[in-house]
Amino acid sequence: MQVVSKGMRATQLYLPNNPVYQRAVDNIRNAFRQIWQATDDLIFDIGETEMRWEDHAIYTQEQRNESIAWTLYKDGVRSLSFKPGVEDAEIVRFLAVLQQAKNLQADAPDDLLTLLWAEDFQFVTYTFRELASENAVPIERTEKSAPMIGGGGGTPGGDAGAADPTTVRRQVEEEAPPKREGLVSIDDFDTTLYFLDDKEIEYLHKEVEREYGQDLRGNVLAMLFDLLELQTYGTVRAELISIIENFIPYLLGAGDFRSVAFILRECKVILQRARELIPEHRQVLEALPTRLSQTDALSQLLQSLDEATSHPTEDELSELFGELRAEALGTLMGWLPKLSNERVKYLVQTSAERLALAHAAEVLKALASDDASVQLEMVRLAGRLKLPGAPEGMGPLLERGERELKLAVVEALTTIGSPSATRLLEKAIDDTERDVRITAVKFLGQRGHRNAFTRIESAVVGNKLKDSDLTEKMAFFEAYGSLAGESGIATLEKLLVAKHGLLARKEDPETRACAAMALGKIRTPAARDVLQKVSQDKEALVRNAVNRALRDVGSA
Repeated sequence: MQVVSKGMRATQLYLPNNPVYQRAVDNIRNAFRQIWQATDDLIFDIGETEMRWEDHAIYTQEQRNESIAWTLYKDGVRSLSFKPGVEDAEIVRFLAVLQQAKNLQADAPDDLLTLLWAEDFQFVTYTFRELASENAVPIERTEKSAPMIGGGGGTPGGDAGAADPTTVRRQVEEEAPPKREGLVSIDDFDTTLYFLDDKEIEYLHKEVEREYGQDLRGNVLAMLFDLLELQTYGTVRAELISIIENFIPYLLGAGDFRSVAFILRECKVILQRARELIPEHRQVLEALPTRLSQTDALSQLLQSLDEATSHPTEDELSELFGELRAEALGTLMGWLPKLSNERVKYLVQTSAERLALAHAAEVLKALASDDASVQLEMVRLAGRLKLPGAPEGMGPLLERGERELKLAVVEALTTIGSPSATRLLEKAIDDTERDVRITAVKFLGQRGHRNAFTRIESAVVGNKLKDSDLTEKMAFFEAYGSLAGESGIATLEKLLVAKHGLLARKEDPETRACAAMALGKIRTPAARDVLQKVSQDKEALVRNAVNRALRDVGSA
C-alpha cells in the first residue's frame, strides 16, 4: 500500500512518458506480483483514516486530503478487493479515478461510485453504503449475496459471481417500491402496434438533422442583436453590449471566427438602424472592430491560428479578416514572414492587400515602421498591387535601408512604373549596392527615361565603372545606347575602335565589348558602319559582342 500511495502521487504529477511515472507503475506491478504468490485476492476493510487486511491496519493516513482511505470512505465505499491481473492495466485507471474523485467539486454531478461504475473494472470490486438514506447499514459480505457494484461483479470474498440472473432480477423486483398511480410504462404497450411507416421515419430523421445542423451560436447572437436594436432602455442595451463584448473572446478561443465576423458586421448595422442609441453605447460598438485590429489582440489571434492543429475554413477566416480596420495593416505585414501555415498566410496576405488598396495612408505608415520585416513585406505588397502612392514612402528606405530592402524597393518601383517611381530610380543609379544600380539602370534604359541620361552618361565616359564587373558595365552601356541614340555614336566609336600608334591609349576588351553592345541598341546605319570596322577584331570578347550587336542592328 505504501508503493500504491507513492505511485498515486507519481501518476498525478507526471505524464505517462515520464521515467518517474513509468518507474512508479513498474513498482506497483512488481509489488502486486509478489502478493499473488501468496494469495489469490486482497480484501481491505475501509475506515476513515485506515485500511485493514484481516483485522490488521496496513495503511494509515491522518491527513484526509492525502488519504486513499478517506477518498473511498467519504463516498460510501466500505470494502475493496483486488484480484490477480489488476496490476496489468486496471490499477493505473483505478488510481486515476481516485485522483479525479479527490478533485471533484461539492456540486459536481458525479461522485466516486459513478466514476468507478463508468470504468467497469474486471479485477477491482467493492461494497458501499448508501449515504443518502437514513439508518443505512453496509452491505455485508456473504457467500450468498447478490452481485454488488463493481467491475468484477462479485462481493469480495464471496461467490456472488455465480448468482442466477433470474434470481437476482426477482429479488430486485421484490425490493423495488410500488409504481405510482398514473405513471405510464412502456411495458404496458404492445410496441408492434405503433411502428412508424417509412415516410414518418424519414421525416423524423430530417427534423433531427435540421435541429442538430442549426447554428446555435448564430441564432443566439441574432436574438441578442434583435433585442439590442428594438430595446431602447439604456440599462438593457448596456447589458446586451456587455454580453456581446464578453462573447468575443470565447468565440475566438473556440475558433468560431464566422460568428466573430457576424458580430462585427451586425455592430455596423446596429449603429445605422438602432433608435435612441446614446453616445456611450455607440462608442463601444464602434470600438469593437478597432479593438480586434489592435496589435496585441491581432498578434495573439494570428499566432493561435498558425499554431493550431485544426484550422477553420477559408470562408470563416476571410469573413473575419474582411472586418479588420486599416490599423491592422502593419500587424498583418509584420506577421507574414512568421507564419508557417500556408493557408493562414494566404488569407492574411489577401486581407492585407484589401486594406492596402483601400487605405493609402496606412501603406505609408507601414513603410515608415521601425520593424524592418514590416517595411520589407509592405514594399513587396506595394509592388504586387502597383500602388501608385507607395513610392512616396520608399525614398527613405532606398537611402538608408539594408541590401534586401533596397532590392525590394527597386523591384517594386520598376513594377509600379509611375513618374514618382522613376524619379526614385534615377537616384538608385548612384546607389552603393551593385544589384540596385543594375536593376535601376536596366529599367530606365528600357523605358527610355531621358531624365536619367546625364547620370548614365557620366558613368559611361568617366571612371565610375572602372572597377565594375562586366554585367554592370553592360547594363550601363546598353542603357546609354538606348537613351543617347544617334548622338552617342561618336562617343562609343572612340571606346570601341582601337587607336593605332605606340603611345595610343587602348580601352580594355570588356569596355570595348560593352561599347559594341551599346551601338547595337542604337540600330542605325551609322552604328552598323562602326561595328563593321571591328568585326574582325583580334579580341574574341569584342568579336562576339560585335557579331551580336550586328544581329540586333540587322533585325531593327
